Amino acid sequence: MVDAVRSVALVTGGAGAIGTEVCVELADAGHVVVVADLELSRATATAEALPGESHIGVALDVSDTEAVKSAFGEVAETVGPINVLVNVAGWDRFIPFIDTTPDFWDQVIAINYRGPINTTHAVLPMMIEQGGGRIISVASDAARVGSSLESVYAGAKGAVISFSKSVAREMARHGITVNVVCPGPTDTPLIRSMADEMGSGDRFMDALTKAIPMRRLANPDDIAPAVAFLASEGARYITGQTLSVSGGLTMA
Repeated sequence: MVDAVRSVALVTGGAGAIGTEVCVELADAGHVVVVADLELSRATATAEALPGESHIGVALDVSDTEAVKSAFGEVAETVGPINVLVNVAGWDRFIPFIDTTPDFWDQVIAINYRGPINTTHAVLPMMIEQGGGRIISVASDAARVGSSLESVYAGAKGAVISFSKSVAREMARHGITVNVVCPGPTDTPLIRSMADEMGSGDRFMDALTKAIPMRRLANPDDIAPAVAFLASEGARYITGQTLSVSGGLTMA
């Protein structure tokens, strides 16, 4: 039988570098964590390594609307209604816009923008019924200031910010907060693989590092505490906000 008083937090992209650290922070804060990722084996392994009990892994393609609905319904039945949704799942490649294709646009938009639309639409009815909830999307500072070689990605993440602010306005009366965390350049396997694909991995990472006032890239565990705070009771009066975690790279 589901314990009605415990908080259930679902994290998309939960087995990735940033997602895993978010899951750890939320588990440490006492949430039952549902690790959602494309690969069930990775999601399950991440869930089993978290502190605390009752965490689970689920396979989820955030770009598939019906799959998201189905998975969220199963989570609600087996673990409990979702109190906290964290959208971390994302994907990109460094490509000059002139060299991109419609298929690439569709993939970037499907994962980075359609994904949060799908998950938010699926979770809102249960949050409204519960009388509250927290939604946090991990976007990017590329959305706030632009980023060479990431035009479509930056646009999709910018859409997440505008979407989140709009949903925040609609949902405030239900006690549901909707916020965005925007990491600056973060040292993850994804960004290193993207840099390596250009054939200038080390030079590119060095250039990024020199552009940051703190003189280092973020680590995934620099991002997770900001997400965990926005998921907490202490952030109950914060909604529609965008928080940069960038080492001072963006200060606007």
